[in-house]
Amino acid sequence: MAVGADERLPVARERVVDARLAIPALAGWLTAVVLVGVPGVAVAVMLAAVAVALGGLAWLWRSRMPSAGPEQPGGATLARSRRAARARGVLVASIPSVLAIAVMAAAVALAAPARTPPALAEVLENGGTVSVVLELEQSVVPPPAHSGVGGGWGGVSADALVVAVRTEAGLVAVRVPVRVLGLEITERQSLGARFEGRVRLIALDAGDDRVALVRPVTTLEPVASAPALVAGADSLRAGFLALMAPFAGDGADLLPGLAIGDTTAVSDDLDADMKSSALSHLTAVSGANCAIVVGLVLGLGALARWPRPVRVVAALVALGGFVVLVTPEPSVVRAAVMASVVLLALVSGRPARGLPVLGLAVLGIVVLDPWIAREYGFVLSVLATAALLVLAGPLAAVLERVLPAPLALAIAVPLAAQLACQPVLILLAPEVPLVGVIANMLAAPAAPVATIVGMIACLLAPIAPPLAVLVAGIAWLPAAWIAGIARVCADLPGAVVPWPEGAGGAVLLAVLTAAVLVACGVPAPLGSPRVRRRVAIAAAAAMVVVMVATAGTAALHALGRPGDWRVAQCDIGQGDAVLVRSGEAVALIDTGAVPELLDACLDTLGIGRIDLLVLTHFDLDHAGGTPALVGRVDRVLVGPTGRESDERVVEQLAAGGAATDSVTEGAHGMLGDYRWRVLWPPAHRGVEPGNDASIVVDLRGMPSCDECPSMLALGDLGADAQRMLAAAHDLAAVDIIKVSHHGSPDQFEQLYTDLEAPLALIGVGADNTYGHPAPTALAVLDSAGSTVVRSDLHGLALIAASTRASGDGLALRVWVERGSVGGPG
Repeated sequence: MAVGADERLPVARERVVDARLAIPALAGWLTAVVLVGVPGVAVAVMLAAVAVALGGLAWLWRSRMPSAGPEQPGGATLARSRRAARARGVLVASIPSVLAIAVMAAAVALAAPARTPPALAEVLENGGTVSVVLELEQSVVPPPAHSGVGGGWGGVSADALVVAVRTEAGLVAVRVPVRVLGLEITERQSLGARFEGRVRLIALDAGDDRVALVRPVTTLEPVASAPALVAGADSLRAGFLALMAPFAGDGADLLPGLAIGDTTAVSDDLDADMKSSALSHLTAVSGANCAIVVGLVLGLGALARWPRPVRVVAALVALGGFVVLVTPEPSVVRAAVMASVVLLALVSGRPARGLPVLGLAVLGIVVLDPWIAREYGFVLSVLATAALLVLAGPLAAVLERVLPAPLALAIAVPLAAQLACQPVLILLAPEVPLVGVIANMLAAPAAPVATIVGMIACLLAPIAPPLAVLVAGIAWLPAAWIAGIARVCADLPGAVVPWPEGAGGAVLLAVLTAAVLVACGVPAPLGSPRVRRRVAIAAAAAMVVVMVATAGTAALHALGRPGDWRVAQCDIGQGDAVLVRSGEAVALIDTGAVPELLDACLDTLGIGRIDLLVLTHFDLDHAGGTPALVGRVDRVLVGPTGRESDERVVEQLAAGGAATDSVTEGAHGMLGDYRWRVLWPPAHRGVEPGNDASIVVDLRGMPSCDECPSMLALGDLGADAQRMLAAAHDLAAVDIIKVSHHGSPDQFEQLYTDLEAPLALIGVGADNTYGHPAPTALAVLDSAGSTVVRSDLHGLALIAASTRASGDGLALRVWVERGSVGGPG
């Protein structure tokens, strides 16, 4: 039976896609994607687009005027008329898109100056500090240090707006989106809360949705609470989290995400399993949640026999309240705007087609905030919605040839969304989840139940706590079911298969996916059945070849891991975990934040016992993985402990049998053929616990070891502390430098220049919100002649060494899990 037979696809053949608004919206969206990166050319693009549109309109007007030229023979006149008609058709269809480009260019041109107001322009360009008032754009909770878990983690990060700048003339109102790093709080702070203090601004790329990173120089003091409505919504979210605290298991962690989009309680491993099984979209509030809210209100209004305008107004009010409750994330804004347009169309009595509504929503949202065009959440939300509108029906029609109609539709819906979104997801993680469709089919019946019942429990929590607990218990069941599906599917063999990374991998997958869809007659049959069948076979075969080749290459690459490695950098997300090995002796410098990730790295390398553990300081990204090491460590070096939670970390390790030493400058010892020496913190004066109290350890091989690369690990020292370190010691060149503070911009360039390290290690998470590593830090390393190995780009890294044939120093060999690096020294 031919896959693409026209007679077998009545739905695909008869389906008419109304793209009149969708194509201009796409043109405007792509314009914003480009221009937010180069806003300086926006005015020129706007003028060019307006000129093209006016020229087209003028030509259309002239083409309607009767010709004053001599009569042409009948055939020539007819041919010319047809050509003119085709040209007019192209122009008529193109002018809305050209106007959308002009409108979007104008939006960028108008919005760009407000992002760099005069009050901040000099600081953004030249650096320095400034006093500002910040308004939080998301709710934040205290870091673990204040909840009695772990050590002092150095505050939280959050999206915020600079709403005022304090100058000599007083406060100047501005509105600049930023990312705050290291915000010190002791209690939950709501979206809308305001803080004032002196900060350092670190400018980001023009196309970033945030203008700058903000690092507090002084304590940011709260100056205003959130507005009453916003604070009330945040209180509901906090109450729901507290309500779920007594419940056990993954279901309790997942339910707030399913109901109100709050993923605070979702653990890293559950989040990873949700992504591997393509279920993470369930915890991102989007169109489905908005549809549920609107549908419930309209249904109740119909039962109560409310007039249509009253039902629509009630639905709009409920929708607005829901957006406030879950906070206006990009996917929520897109869904809410679409729902509002549909509701307004309902009042007018005119039907609203999905694709034009989506186009109008996209155009409106991006005009209001052009920088949202590049946000992954917004992109994925729009693509998934478009896929459901355009692809789901035709896919279901194709599948109905071999499956019952309800099952075909159940498969088509998640399949359409995954096919549309997967090329973009490749940019975030170069892998394809093969179990995604099955996982979504199994989760689909439970998701709306968990969402509706969980939302009811959230609303009941402040007014009827016992009833809320009962309702939450009911919602816990489907949430636990979904979490269980994620766990099981993620653990299946071949749950995810590797795919080429980067833009090339995304384009390749998009092209092959489009080829398969077209060959299957989706969204409409093109070409003969025989041609479509051949295209389908070729595209499917190409996908299999790419997957097998990528997986095979990865497997062969893994087999090539050097067994004689001396230094290893673990891929543990945002944080440091560096191993140094000499024979059977192993040292570990820091643990990263997640015990499971550290444990996986040690298992991969066959490390069962740690002879020497150096906890440079007690921030979460350096000491959070300690539970994985209890009972496996012989000796621990720690610096100053400033909180009870720091002491508890040390006590846990000691209870597991480790000898613990609080060390300062001058401490030294042996690790196999290595001699280690502590260079910081200084012994002669006290140092406040934190980044600048980090243990700096220097490791160098004994003269008898000709394969021991030297290394200096800088912890999280800031530039001032690095400057004092360089002044206090006559530092010899090293083979490897562990870059301070994950490549933050706070670096003392001369130190790196003097160390002349051919290889620089940066432990950093791919999804970190700190801007690590900073372009300025990378420029410092490049100037020093260091080849950079980053855990976010390269994964696990192993470094081996051998004496050069010339006898002049060591030659380093670097093996990385992903990508490639230039050969250092």
